Amino acid sequence: MRQAIETIKARYPFTAFASVLLPDHLHTVWILPPGDSAYSRRWRRIKEEFTQHFLAAGGLEGPRCGSRVRHGERAVWQRRFWEHTIRDGDDLRRCVDYIHWNPVKHGYVTRPGDWQWSTFARFAASGDYPTGWGDADPTPGFDDPEWE
Repeated sequence: MRQAIETIKARYPFTAFASVLLPDHLHTVWILPPGDSAYSRRWRRIKEEFTQHFLAAGGLEGPRCGSRVRHGERAVWQRRFWEHTIRDGDDLRRCVDYIHWNPVKHGYVTRPGDWQWSTFARFAASGDYPTGWGDADPTPGFDDPEWE
C-alpha cells in the first residue's frame, strides 16, 4: 500500500495528515494543494497501482460480478468510498479521533496505541493525545456517512 501511495503522491501531491490501515479497509485525512480537489482521482490511481502489484505478487481477488467485468474492474477494493471535506478545527479533531479509534471499534486491539498501522503514535508523541486516550469511543455516531 505504501508504495502505491508514494507513487501516486509523486504525480498528484498531497499530505497524509492522519491514517489507519485495517485488514479490510482504511481511513485517512489528506491535505490537498490549494485549488486542487481531485480527491477521487488520487484514490482511483492508488487503488489501480496497489491492485496491479497485489495481483502480480499472488494476491487473490474476490468474485467479479458482471458489472465489474464490463467495466474492467478487479475485485480487490470496494467500489465506493466516503469523502468528507473538513469544515473546521472541531471537525478535523473528530475525523482524526475516529481514524485513531477505528482499530478499537473493530475489535483488533483494546487501545489505539496497540495498533501499529496508524498515525496514532505520532500524534501521541507530539502531545495531541494524553496518556490513556481511547478508553471510550471519542466519536459515537461519527461513522454514519450522513453525519452532520
